[in-house]
Amino acid sequence: MTLSKHLALTDSETLEEVLNCLTENIAIETQGACDQKTLFEILVGAASNADSIENTTKILNNSPCGSDIRYHLDKINNFEQLESEVNLALQL
Repeated sequence: MTLSKHLALTDSETLEEVLNCLTENIAIETQGACDQKTLFEILVGAASNADSIENTTKILNNSPCGSDIRYHLDKINNFEQLESEVNLALQL
């Protein structure tokens, strides 16, 4: 068996699939310049690069600042429900 030299998914395709899965299965209220997909893009970027939210927002073009992201995260008051939604999304 030989492995193909071509990647099955690129980094950008993988990111897009992850963002689609999150936005389709998890509802987080946002407002202003920070829409739900942008919020997830920043969180996934920070997590996948072992970086801070603040630094990730500085690296991404046209993204809200770190304090805006934290404002939306601070509004989440039921992390157990959010964890259940994330686990369910990961099983799909």
